[in-house]
Amino acid sequence: MHSILPILQATGQVMSAYGKEYTGAWAQMGAGIGAGLAAIGAGIGIGRIGGQVADGMARQPERAAQIQTGGLILSAFIEGAALFAIVVTFLIQSKY
Repeated sequence: MHSILPILQATGQVMSAYGKEYTGAWAQMGAGIGAGLAAIGAGIGIGRIGGQVADGMARQPERAAQIQTGGLILSAFIEGAALFAIVVTFLIQSKY
């Protein structure tokens, strides 16, 4: 048992050095994945809003102006949230 202790200590030092060495790489990979997910989520959300707005205007043409205004406002909110998420991921990426 005593002969294994130096090996375990050396392995622990290697693992801690490995984690510190690649911290920036993991952060940049996470930032890239986060920016991609934000763009995909915004695209899906805006697409669903557009589809529902078109459906609503087809069902009630007399309310088309109100439905279109609401759709544009909701799309702007989604776009703002996506932009915020992408800015945060760029800030994470620039830190490392």
